[in-house]
Amino acid sequence: KLINNSKLIKDILLIIICALMIIFFLTMYICFRLAFYVNRKKSISNELTFPKEGNYEPYKKLIKKWMDDMEKMPYTPYSIKSFDGLKLCGKYYECGKGNVIEIMFHGYRGSAKRDLCGGIKRAFEINHNVLIVDQRTSGLSEGNVITFGVNEHKDCLMWIKKVIEEFGDDVKIILSGVSMGAATVINAASKDIPKNVIGVLADCGYSSQKDIIKQTIKKMHLPPSIFYPILKLSAKVYGKFNLEEIIPVEAIKNIKVPVIIYHGDADDYVPCEMAHILYNAQKENNHIVIVPKAGHGISYVVEPDLYIKEMKKFFYKS
Repeated sequence: KLINNSKLIKDILLIIICALMIIFFLTMYICFRLAFYVNRKKSISNELTFPKEGNYEPYKKLIKKWMDDMEKMPYTPYSIKSFDGLKLCGKYYECGKGNVIEIMFHGYRGSAKRDLCGGIKRAFEINHNVLIVDQRTSGLSEGNVITFGVNEHKDCLMWIKKVIEEFGDDVKIILSGVSMGAATVINAASKDIPKNVIGVLADCGYSSQKDIIKQTIKKMHLPPSIFYPILKLSAKVYGKFNLEEIIPVEAIKNIKVPVIIYHGDADDYVPCEMAHILYNAQKENNHIVIVPKAGHGISYVVEPDLYIKEMKKFFYKS
């Protein structure tokens, strides 16, 4: 009887352990799908929607007009093959031969069309040509996993190489990014980049993946101390990447070209304090512009004259 009871207890414990393992891996998979996985069909159909957070309502018509204007502009399509075999696509818009080229990267679950249409307008105002990139998982680019700038910054390095191949060894390049795109360009610029890259524009970028993800978890009324490690592990197990392989606040310390940081003080997605964290990590040769009353990613929309003025002053001393 004792032997039977002992066997029963072991069986019950085994069932409990198996059930807990199933729950853990199911939770981890759900977290991965929510944070990192992109349904391609849904992503393309929703590429023009606006996030629920942020004061976008007063500017929707203007942004929609910019998107319509962009659709009518002539462009040249380009594509590259990523380090992990994905076809990544971009569109090149030219305002003048031989001018500086801005390579632009959009944000998390964003699209080049929505996030960068104002970027084209802004760049043309200062005679910059533009290559807007569909980040992996978005638009015409392949992929299903967002990596918060980890793999995306490697894609950025490939786009730099592509631009030099296409436009010559003398081409001048500025790396521009919004939100996760800002993390992408900061991370990329921290590497051994060609002398062609003369500067970085980082708009409303986060200081670290960990901090922005933990903030989002808090908004969901969940404990970050439990769910962030689960998310980090899910990235490794299901996404095959290390979420903390490269971190913007550490990467910016290694950048040798000028960096201009823009951020709206009404940003309720990426806190404005993260811009100060990035700037304070590396002040030498860098500049920070805080735009009053601007929400996430719309600093140029809210204050276009200020945006242009500060950029001209920073890069061209004019």
